[in-house]
Formats: sequence, structure tokens, C-alpha cells
Amino acid sequence: MGARLSMKDRKKTTAPLPGFGSGASLGGKIEHYKGNQGIYEQGAPAYTLFYIQAGGVRLTTKSSHQAAAVTAILGAHDFFGELCLAGYPLRMSTAVALTSSSIRTIKKTNMLKMLRQKNKTSNSLVTYLLSSVKNYRDHVADLLTSTAEQRLARVLLRLARLDGKGPALVKIPLLSHTVLAEMVGTTRSRVNLFMNRFRKKKFIDYNGNLEVHRSLRKAL
Repeated sequence: MGARLSMKDRKKTTAPLPGFGSGASLGGKIEHYKGNQGIYEQGAPAYTLFYIQAGGVRLTTKSSHQAAAVTAILGAHDFFGELCLAGYPLRMSTAVALTSSSIRTIKKTNMLKMLRQKNKTSNSLVTYLLSSVKNYRDHVADLLTSTAEQRLARVLLRLARLDGKGPALVKIPLLSHTVLAEMVGTTRSRVNLFMNRFRKKKFIDYNGNLEVHRSLRKAL
């Protein structure tokens, strides 16, 4: 399987961006989703964007000549569907809840109005979008210079938000090795090999959820 160049990485900190907090300042309506419940389909009209208050979301994208590929795994305090702000009339991906999730739905028109006010909330959103562009650029560079094992380690560290300073151990929902393989750009059998290797070295462990240890950085 070839590398997926369009994966959007998650933010590197555990705290919400300044100005957002619980997301109350963004307005909109909170919806609750079960694990594996669809949020929207690729090609659907894009009139809203979303802010994850709790839980996680998987984005997948497909084309006429390729199978669907995982393009992002997002968690609390992440936005998605924000391309509608740039004038995209249709969804560019399919969004599905990874686990039980609370997600705030915000109308595009309301968000654009907030952005025009140039206040703390609008500045924070611009910062978030710029950070997303940087993360995409860093991910492309990572695909070109790192081994599949190193890329998997980085994906797990990002999912656990252990890229920078943080706790020694973080629990995250279990993801299938197929999903991880699509994110990393390798095969399921190789992901299985690397995960077993990480577990033997006590970089990760399984206890209902996936436990990611900060020591996993040694694999980079």
C-alpha cells in the first residue's frame, strides 16, 4: 500500500486552543454520536463545521480509482469540516465517530460572522488552521524521510498527544491495524509486527484501551 500524503495530523497539545474551552463561545448545537456512527458522507452539501468536545472522529476519502483511505484521526478540541469556510460546497471526506462522542455543530454563516469580528475566538481559529497546514507539511516530510515503523510510532504519539511534554502514559481507544496501516502508508501485517515489537519493549500495552508510553519516542 502506498503512502497517504493527505493525512491531517492532530494538534500536539492536550489543552484546547485559547478562546475555545468547551466550545461554548462557538455557539451551535451539541450532538451526541455512538461509536462508528456516521456524521456526514463525502459529497454531501457542506453548510456546517464541527468542533469535537469529547470523543474522536475518523475522516476517510475515496476517489474513482482508489479505495477509501483514512485521511485524519481527530480528538477532543479538534475542528473538522472547516473547508466549507474556504468555499467548498461539498464534503471532501466521510466523517465517522470513533467512539461515543459529543460534537458541536456550527453553521458556516455564523462562523464567518465571528471571523469578521476579529476577536479572540477568530484569532484562535486562524491559528488552528495555520497549525493544520504546518502539520500537513511536516507529515509529508515525514513520509519521505522515515521508515514505516517510525511513522507508526509518530502516529501513536500524536493520537496520545505525547509529541511534546506530557504524562508518562496515556490511554487511547483501540484502532484496528487496518486503520493504522492506512494512516501510516504500509500493510496491516507490518503494523502487526511493529505493534508486537513496541509491546515487547514496553512502549505500549493493551488494557481495554491502548496504553501509549512516552518511552515510545525511543522508536523515532
